[in-house]
Amino acid sequence: MERRVAERIRGALSPFGFEVHAFKVGWYNAVVQPAFHLPYTDDTLAFVVLSTPSMFEKALKPFVNKERLKIIRDPVDQCVSYHLSRLKEKFPDQTVDIMFDYELLPNRKPKFLAQTAAHVSGAAYYYQRKDVKLDPWGKKKIFGVCIHPRYGGWFAIRGLLLFPDIQVPFLEQCAPVDCVSTEEQRIELLEQFNFHWQDTRYRDIIEVKEKYSEEQKAYFATPPAERLKLLGLTQEVHRSIFH
Repeated sequence: MERRVAERIRGALSPFGFEVHAFKVGWYNAVVQPAFHLPYTDDTLAFVVLSTPSMFEKALKPFVNKERLKIIRDPVDQCVSYHLSRLKEKFPDQTVDIMFDYELLPNRKPKFLAQTAAHVSGAAYYYQRKDVKLDPWGKKKIFGVCIHPRYGGWFAIRGLLLFPDIQVPFLEQCAPVDCVSTEEQRIELLEQFNFHWQDTRYRDIIEVKEKYSEEQKAYFATPPAERLKLLGLTQEVHRSIFH
């Protein structure tokens, strides 16, 4: 069942630059605090959805060109929402719940911990302070970061797809690829991500197969209120979003 569902999802999303990885809710709930537990049984089938570097050309730009008069919030969020929501049409006999990375609980905490979900699904390794044996940071707050074996840091975790009616007790867990394997590399990664993230060097901590285009880099380096101009959206649409 999991394989058929995965094939249908990948058939719908892969042409637009998305990547999906299956996991059981219980794998995720076992490693997060109760406040972040997903309210499903342990064997519930779920998928984490990533956007790869090609999503910008394959999904975002065509979406903006087609829907330019309907853009009412962040274009990337709206594009992702459009593509994931359309998936429900592929499963008319199933309940499909969707959680987006930008959604918050009433207490302002995220609905799910995206990097943990990516790790337990095998999509990308979540490097944290605990992965460094000789911690050089003392009392400093150090945030972790996911690295993809193909894209390094040039990807994003966009959401979860959950199938509450599909139970997969025999689904086997695949460990994420540990592609930043030395102590020195891990320290360098966490240093760059925490203290120099704007120069994007942490994204190239490994040799990547594909990365963001220069146009895409410029887009994400631009303040959100200025990004619409880069996509060629009209000033009228710009005003409708930010005023």
